[in-house]
Amino acid sequence: MLEAVLFDWGGTLMRWGWDEELLVAGHAAGLRSLGRAPMPELSERFRDVYLPSFFAEKGMLEEIEYPAQVRSLLGEFGIDVTDDELLRFLEAEHAAWGPAVQLASTTHALLETLRDRGLKLALVSNAIDPPELLHRDLERHGIAERVDFAVFSSEVGRRKPDPAIFRRALDAVGVAPEHALFVGDTVHTDIAGAKALGLATCQALWFFADEDEEPEADFRAFTQMDVLTVVNRLFSPA
Repeated sequence: MLEAVLFDWGGTLMRWGWDEELLVAGHAAGLRSLGRAPMPELSERFRDVYLPSFFAEKGMLEEIEYPAQVRSLLGEFGIDVTDDELLRFLEAEHAAWGPAVQLASTTHALLETLRDRGLKLALVSNAIDPPELLHRDLERHGIAERVDFAVFSSEVGRRKPDPAIFRRALDAVGVAPEHALFVGDTVHTDIAGAKALGLATCQALWFFADEDEEPEADFRAFTQMDVLTVVNRLFSPA
């Protein structure tokens, strides 16, 4: 019997797009928060040296400590920061990326309908930013009030497809893997990780279609509301 639905965040409940201009704007905002002028060369150094590590080979399990990366980057330019100054930089940078987050128009309706069915809802996401900033995003976009639990890889230290982050959410909502459905867009992290733990899986295709074909998801959804059809099928397997 289905008892819970777990969702990925980026690419499933909201669209997030890489933007070179926002990268520069984020660093500029962070530097201004420290009372310093923008430094385009800092962004160039980040893009050339630090950014590639965020796109490592598939199956990377240990989450990158992004605040430590930023501290190192700033240090290369002779900027030594206290913990408070580092957080201030990260907050300003994160805020500058706000326009990149576009909540799908039916996200709230989907979550509310699932909760009306009596299902537990959780969010499981890979994300490098400090968790307090990410949870703040969920509150701002009306997600926190519509899910029972949310966990990011930056607060676990492990990222999907590692089972640890999935277990954190399942334990929090008190549901066994065989009674849960995971909805995510990326095959090698979302689908592979959830299937390995025994969850039913649904590949989200409304923002983009992952080219990976294995492992194959149990279900595919072309719109967010198609997830309701999947849930109905799991409630009534016949």
